[in-house]
Amino acid sequence: MMRGLWSAASGMKAQQLNIDNISNNLANVNTTGYKKMRVEFKDLLYENIKQSNLSEGEGSPVNLQVGHGVMYSATSRNFENGSFESTNNPTDLALDGGGFFGVYNPATDETFYTRDGSFKLSVDGDTRKLVTSEGYSVLTDDGDEIVLEDGHTDLTVDEFGRVTAKTADGEIEEIGTVAVYEFLNPAGLEAIGSNLYKSTNASGEELLLEGEERKTKMRQGYLEASNVQIVEEMIKLITAQRAYDINSKAIQTADEMMQTANNVKR
Repeated sequence: MMRGLWSAASGMKAQQLNIDNISNNLANVNTTGYKKMRVEFKDLLYENIKQSNLSEGEGSPVNLQVGHGVMYSATSRNFENGSFESTNNPTDLALDGGGFFGVYNPATDETFYTRDGSFKLSVDGDTRKLVTSEGYSVLTDDGDEIVLEDGHTDLTVDEFGRVTAKTADGEIEEIGTVAVYEFLNPAGLEAIGSNLYKSTNASGEELLLEGEERKTKMRQGYLEASNVQIVEEMIKLITAQRAYDINSKAIQTADEMMQTANNVKR
């Protein structure tokens, strides 16, 4: 009877984390570039009450096993594209395809990666620099920053990420190309908040997409919305709630059976 209690308890604990994850997805339904997550589960150890011993057509062909419940094993992130929202802001960029923007944090000398292209222009003297909301510099494919000199106007980014601006003389000057990075295992990236990811040993090193490898297109004046589907998450929430309820019923039933067994002698 105790096995049933602990198995059902593990189910309740697993569904608690599942609801936490669904709640986080719903909370980020309006977060630019957010990618929905799901919890993965696995069954626990089994007790072999009776082993199969089929030999020459005689004996039992199946095992008699009882499991010990469930546990969560991982959270995986779905990197499919979200829809595009038009902003008509020239510093807003969206990636139509896979990959990530690279941004550099000079305070810690680290490079982070993001799908959030809501960039800003940071003024430093007579120059302006394309940065994130935290002030991290947007990187070019040469590892440089995107800097607009005094007199530069009409910032333009084409679908290949080439950044150009009009000089005071009316000429078009190319400033650089916004870098797009890919990873062998993007699911291994570590989310650190603020719509940023950090590479890990699991994700592998970043791969700069250029030339024929760069099939991702860049859209200026657009932002990528979250890929969370509210209806889908609500269905998952209801399913998780029902699973939590039925596991609690299993605990109550096991408790009542133990009480009945204790009262047999009365």
